[in-house]
Amino acid sequence: MDSFIHSKPSHPRGFHLEEVVIYDYQKLSVQCAQVGEDEFEYMLADILKENNVNNEGMRFDPGARTVLAFVTLRNDGEHEFMFYRNPSADMLLQETGLDYNLIRKLLSTKSFSSKGTHLITEPCKLAHIAVAKAAKDAGVILSYDPNLRLPLWSSAESAREGILSIWEIADIIKISEEEISFLTQGEDPYDDAVVRKLFHPNLTLLLVTEGPDGCRYYTKSRTVTVGVYTFFQEFSGRVKGLKVDAVDTTGAGEAFVAGILSELAADVSLC
Repeated sequence: MDSFIHSKPSHPRGFHLEEVVIYDYQKLSVQCAQVGEDEFEYMLADILKENNVNNEGMRFDPGARTVLAFVTLRNDGEHEFMFYRNPSADMLLQETGLDYNLIRKLLSTKSFSSKGTHLITEPCKLAHIAVAKAAKDAGVILSYDPNLRLPLWSSAESAREGILSIWEIADIIKISEEEISFLTQGEDPYDDAVVRKLFHPNLTLLLVTEGPDGCRYYTKSRTVTVGVYTFFQEFSGRVKGLKVDAVDTTGAGEAFVAGILSELAADVSLC
């Protein structure tokens, strides 16, 4: 969880909060998130509760502060980030401090969303991998967003390695054109053959977001039988974006993932 500072009135949110939220139709839960122990973070917890989000999974660390993200908005609504951390409370979350009874209770929902920014440093990385594996073992849909923030990593290679560390267990992956180029070390993100390289046997759906242009989707191979013939078929396509006057794109990716998971929670047969 992190706190965002705007020149306009503050909007409490953050990628560490958004991507450990479990979506179950109209039920939301913070599965595990560690923040600093101060009045501001208790205010965030109260805001979650007021919006019918189960905040039982929040942990308050008296020894560290919550990471701050300073957002600069361009005229087109796009943003740039500067993070104030090292160390922040989320980075200090330990696997030994996880409440697995609570995790199992909250994982009775249908999907769990994860983000690559949790994989940057220890001990948070090990804790996050443990929770992701618990979600997978519980049989819920595991979605993953690499959320590349290169300045937060020690090097491009460590970012590539860290992002791919839980790639193989994800059921759904949301990725951008920039992240495709980064992970494939410069290959064309608009080439379907390049995108298909990022597929793995457990992956059900790969989504490529393209900002105002919409998104592309790629599915796993499915067995199709026509008469006496059986063959494998892959599906892919594009959904055009909606024309809007962008004011602030902060959180657009999280909103996209939330919408996808909400629909899948309503009808898991779509997976």
